[in-house]
Amino acid sequence: MHIETPPTEKPYEKPEGERRGLIIVNTGNGKGKSTAAFGLAFRATGRGKAVKVYQFMKVPTARFGEHRLAEQVGLPIEGLGDGFSWKSKDLDHSAQLARDGWEKAKADILSGELFLVVLDEITYPLIYGWLPLQDVLDTLKARPKDVHVCLTGRRCPQEIIDMADTVTEMTMIKHAFQAGIPAQRGIED
Repeated sequence: MHIETPPTEKPYEKPEGERRGLIIVNTGNGKGKSTAAFGLAFRATGRGKAVKVYQFMKVPTARFGEHRLAEQVGLPIEGLGDGFSWKSKDLDHSAQLARDGWEKAKADILSGELFLVVLDEITYPLIYGWLPLQDVLDTLKARPKDVHVCLTGRRCPQEIIDMADTVTEMTMIKHAFQAGIPAQRGIED
């Protein structure tokens, strides 16, 4: 470990640009994409902002830890899917659920009524060809100027990355699954 001297001066200048809605992408193979998006959602909710989370792969009846806390603080989460593709009994139905869910999310993004819209795991229906990438790009471009949108999932299309204001790639260095340790309640669900 290398010991550093704490900085005594601010390491950056305050930006002087206009405040506006951001496009934020959390992608990569490491853990933490949805966790970071929920952190944003809870932070904005804590500031009294209107937020909605759409989960493209989770079922509407999902009851993970984030759902339980969201209920307590009044953060709406809508599961749009029927689980991950390997659990689906009908991929055509899964694709239709994604398309129907996208229409709801799109309407909320364009309405201007929400401060933040989280599109959790949206990259999967995009890369599976279930959602038209151009429609997502056009919607992000046409959104009202104060609407923030956070998109999550592995293998985010480059066109979205190019459009985004902030992109974080989660890199897996080590994961408990690799050592045969199953998912832990409260950590992974």
